[in-house]
Amino acid sequence: MPREIAFYGVLLPTLLPLLIGVAAVYWLLDTALGRYGFYHQVWHPPLFRLSLFVCLFVIAAWALRQ
Repeated sequence: MPREIAFYGVLLPTLLPLLIGVAAVYWLLDTALGRYGFYHQVWHPPLFRLSLFVCLFVIAAWALRQ
């Protein structure tokens, strides 16, 4: 995994664009789950949302490493 990415002369950490991409995917998934009432079945919705974001981010980071 490269340590940093050059973006118009600015060096960004590799995980920053990954974080932005995962946040977009998470937003779409969170909207879909909320629309279909999935969060009514979950014990603690904010905790589930946080763990969903962390899981998506870790999976994307591992995929980038490979």
